[in-house]
Amino acid sequence: MQELSQKRAICAMPIAGSYRSIDFTLSNMTNSHIQRVAVLTQYNAKSLNEHLNSSKWWDFGRKQGGLFVLTPAVTAENSNWYRGTADAIYQNMSFLKSSHEPYVVIASGDGVYKMDYNKVLEYHIEKKADITVVCRDMEPGCSVERFGTIRMNEESRVEEFEEKPLQAKTNTISCGIYVLRRRQLIEMIEKCAEEDRYDFVRDILIRYKDVKRVYGYKMKEYWRNVASVEDYFNTNMDFLKSDVRQYFFKQYPDIYSKVDDLPPAKYNPGAGVKNSLISSGCIINGVVENSVVFKKSYIGNNCVIKNSIILNDVYIGDNTYIENCIVESHGTIRANSRYVGDEGKVRIIVERNERYTM
Repeated sequence: MQELSQKRAICAMPIAGSYRSIDFTLSNMTNSHIQRVAVLTQYNAKSLNEHLNSSKWWDFGRKQGGLFVLTPAVTAENSNWYRGTADAIYQNMSFLKSSHEPYVVIASGDGVYKMDYNKVLEYHIEKKADITVVCRDMEPGCSVERFGTIRMNEESRVEEFEEKPLQAKTNTISCGIYVLRRRQLIEMIEKCAEEDRYDFVRDILIRYKDVKRVYGYKMKEYWRNVASVEDYFNTNMDFLKSDVRQYFFKQYPDIYSKVDDLPPAKYNPGAGVKNSLISSGCIINGVVENSVVFKKSYIGNNCVIKNSIILNDVYIGDNTYIENCIVESHGTIRANSRYVGDEGKVRIIVERNERYTM
């Protein structure tokens, strides 16, 4: 994610004007009537923790459940940071052991999708599976080498699982969503810890694929992962398509997010907006085309913004031209500037915010 991940965790990346990446996973959980959710955070977690400081937005603030944000902590037994995904679960084993639910859903926070996890659970029980992996067939020509690739037999049992292969043999990828029994997860994670193994995919999924019954559940709906700059840019651009907006924002179930009390966007004389998402709190004086402008951004007179993403609280001075770029949040773009990304390559603009410096 280059400079974009220097300020924040990837699952706190802004999406579609008013959302964060993690909102999609949390909304899927609450829409699936999952009441007890733990978020394991580590890298650059400040903005993510601020976003999750109240569970009411996703309706987890119940007496029988709740949203728990679990950060690495020094204890009598352990003083390490999370050394991998399996180690993160191991260091919070007391949360799993004190829960009473028979099944666990593990999901990454950087996916943009809608899913009813109950359907995956029904499939998991029907197949008598030990682990169920949600997977998806990617479109021809899509680079799948940065994902985990899966090969299944006719019964959907996983026969081969390769994490980030040099050369992919299949275009079916893992979406980073898993369902398994809580007691079995505890047993596997404890065995991993005994052997100083720390990665959930390599040390559990791949290692146990021939020993345990691992099945794949194929999803066919929209799914995107925002783990690279190009994917992040393309995911936001997808929301400029009416069918994608209709799917996420007009069809049940809904996607929820923390709500900021901001005034609606203001369009002054001289503003022209075409096929763009403009968020609340913005003031537009220039021309915006095929772009996503996030909250509290200001676009000056005679500015032209094309095919770009303007993140939160950006000030763009007069007579500025920006095309094929991502402007980092809290930036100040001086008047009469010009930034153009190369054809097929997105440019990231990070400018010091002179409005807040002494």
